[in-house]
Amino acid sequence: MAFLKVAKSGTLSLNEKSRALADAGRKVYRFGFGESPFPPPRRVQAALRSAAHRTDYTAVAGMPVLREKVAAFHHEADGYPIEPRQVLIAPGTKPLLYNVMRAFQRAVVYVPAPAWVSYEPQARLAGHQVVRIPTTFEGRWRVKPVDLERAILRQGAGDRQKLMVLNYPGNPDGLTYSYEELQALTAVLRRHGVWVIADEIYALLDHRGRHVSLARLYPERTIVTTGLSKWCGAGGWRLGTLILPPDAPSALHDALIGLGSETYSCAPAPIQVAAQSAYELDAELHDFLAAQRRILRAIGSAVHRALVEAGIRAHAPQGGFYLLLDFSPFSKLLAERGIRSDSQLCDRLLADTGVALLPGEAFGMPAGSFTARLAYVDFDGAAALRDAERIEATVIEHAAKMLEGLAALREWLS
Repeated sequence: MAFLKVAKSGTLSLNEKSRALADAGRKVYRFGFGESPFPPPRRVQAALRSAAHRTDYTAVAGMPVLREKVAAFHHEADGYPIEPRQVLIAPGTKPLLYNVMRAFQRAVVYVPAPAWVSYEPQARLAGHQVVRIPTTFEGRWRVKPVDLERAILRQGAGDRQKLMVLNYPGNPDGLTYSYEELQALTAVLRRHGVWVIADEIYALLDHRGRHVSLARLYPERTIVTTGLSKWCGAGGWRLGTLILPPDAPSALHDALIGLGSETYSCAPAPIQVAAQSAYELDAELHDFLAAQRRILRAIGSAVHRALVEAGIRAHAPQGGFYLLLDFSPFSKLLAERGIRSDSQLCDRLLADTGVALLPGEAFGMPAGSFTARLAYVDFDGAAALRDAERIEATVIEHAAKMLEGLAALREWLS
């Protein structure tokens, strides 16, 4: 019998493997899984408790009041007009990403290398052709307009639609795009009529609060995805949102509603009620977001310094909670130890030191690039929030376990 072969998500696999080792008594430094360490605001938790009795199915697109709140929230946060009719709600962003790809019958999907682990598998499951756009450490892992244009012209799309996925602040690199960089990319996208899925799930965790949504520059073909998992600390609640262009074809909207109705039906009603509280962009929420940014900026900087001191190449993070590590300065040492790929490197690190990293090849990097993703979230988010006003003075305390892991990594490399 033949069945579809779909590899398990690398991030989920590593998280389970790390937990198993820890349960067996091994000391594990969990840099692999990118889960927010912060608890959702108390009022949002209270709203969820109060809605536990809700067992009803909602409209596939989501509760009208929630869609209104999402539209108003992102209008204020991102600075461009959004109508509730543009908003769709789902149980997590992942099904929204897949359904957008599936809504296009035939497409070439342009995916940066590196990029989040699920984009390429989802595109292939949707039956599309995938074209990787390589980036470099020297180019800060950013897609350059010349490389995007070269990929479009070299590959050719024929009668296929052109679709690009752009995630920033980025997973796995923790970097973002400036307004000027987005302008330059927009010129190429518009010239070739490319649709873009702008995965802005980490936008509100831009460490300086300066995220620029691509929808401001390229409103006609930008589909924005986001949700509660990262900025609200509610990953397991599974609440994703999608914002369509203002003049999106009705056929695209109808396809997404149809796909949603045949897959997830709707997001859970209690979660949608709680999300209504989350999407109130008032002073309390502004303070919550500002505290997270300050903490992540301080801890990310401390982790980055430790990496640089160990001789590992990495750019200082600008948003979210990731760093993409480049071990190429140690390629000779790694070769002497029989390590010739990212996966072998991460396997040895976990076995020898307990340091859990995700190999760069899981994100579309060449196997021999000696890159790996580090997530700096192994700290008590609730305690850090209480110390947010003095995080710079207490950062070593909050990041102690991670810095211990990086010391073990440094010793292993030496």
